[in-house]
Amino acid sequence: MRTPPAPPPSERPGPADPPPGTGTAPDTAATSPAGAATTSEPVPEALAEPASPVGALWVAGISLANLGMWMAFFGPLQVLLPEQVGAIAPEGKETALAWVTGVGALVATLGTPLAGALSDRTTGRLGRRRPWVLLGAVLGGIGLTVLGRQDSVAGVLVGWSLVQAALSLLNATLLAAVPDRVPVRQRGAVSGWVGIPQSAGVVVAVVLVTAVVTRVAPGYTLIGVLLIACALPFALLSPDPPLPRGARPPWRDLGRGFWVSPRRHPDFAWAWLTRFLMQTGNAMFTLYLLYFLRDGIGYEELFPGSSATDGLLLLILVYTAAVVATTVVAGVLSDRWGRRRGPVCVSGAVCALPAFLVALFPSWPMTIACAVVLGVGFGIYLSVDNALVTEVLPAAEGRAKDLGIVNIASAGPQVIAPALAGPIVVYLGGYPVLYTVCGLLTLLGAVLVWRIKGVA
Repeated sequence: MRTPPAPPPSERPGPADPPPGTGTAPDTAATSPAGAATTSEPVPEALAEPASPVGALWVAGISLANLGMWMAFFGPLQVLLPEQVGAIAPEGKETALAWVTGVGALVATLGTPLAGALSDRTTGRLGRRRPWVLLGAVLGGIGLTVLGRQDSVAGVLVGWSLVQAALSLLNATLLAAVPDRVPVRQRGAVSGWVGIPQSAGVVVAVVLVTAVVTRVAPGYTLIGVLLIACALPFALLSPDPPLPRGARPPWRDLGRGFWVSPRRHPDFAWAWLTRFLMQTGNAMFTLYLLYFLRDGIGYEELFPGSSATDGLLLLILVYTAAVVATTVVAGVLSDRWGRRRGPVCVSGAVCALPAFLVALFPSWPMTIACAVVLGVGFGIYLSVDNALVTEVLPAAEGRAKDLGIVNIASAGPQVIAPALAGPIVVYLGGYPVLYTVCGLLTLLGAVLVWRIKGVA
């Protein structure tokens, strides 16, 4: 963000600049060539801190758009991509799938902040966010349909990467819509409703591509059509005040904007680090869960005739039910209390507990109980931490870009978790050590949330 030249000493008295991390945009000062401030203009509506609560229809619209996005992500990742790659390269499917998903995750990790920066600079009657929501959904839907018709590993890799790029457009703008339109006192509840599709999306997507449509290509097409259908209402009907051209961040600052100084914005840095640690712990915990059921507790020997995949699906259903049951309630209570750090810290401790219990007592009954506990903890975390992050954004002019940077703390662990978890399982003590490390990382993230000073 470009900082206007400082006025002469005689003109400096006035309101103090907002503290770093408040997310409040100062008035835009018009300056003369000499650098002296001459007039003060009000903050454009697109950059102003929202004051009016959003209604149920707006919340339903953004939740539905998120459901479409997460179905488009989880449907291929959980079922369609493994089946497609397995049919194309049965002898080397593990390596091929790792390349496809790894490159796709890298595209998403880098693409979301870039898409956010482009959205922050968009001017026009449709606003900053709606054009990108519409474009991301349409390109994603088309990309999924084309992806389903690929018959080579290279084609699948390129196709999935393009789909991930399209979903990055959608994700960046949906993330920014919350601080754009929702007042602080309502963000916990709204984040809870928006968070439900993230957990429910995997269940809905898996059911659709395994029970409703059982072939790969039609499965991709179905998910693509639903992605567009779910995003259209929000893209076409949600209010999105246009950004005046004079308030647009300079294009020459595009590259520099991706670095947010921890020294100038410590709350943002601590929020990023706590999320990275907790999401890394969660990613490592879930990565080898299928193998843990099969090899660690002998699920298929405990239940002859069943597969470890059946046990994994049951765990996902139990976990999702616990998330859905707690996330909105936690967000509402956080709004009512006006507290964010305490609930996030508690959620981290609750999420760490199952990792320690599974490490010490590896059994099927314990794993089921831990799925409930983990769902409760993550449900609290999902709504309250998302609300917390919106309160430490450096400036209103870069909301989408900054939330894209925060998204790296969520997406990055999906890339590095295999590199960390694999050696632990194979060489450093197996599943007990893996889950102990997961618990410690999650607990560390929970403790460090208290380093954030600008949020209650």
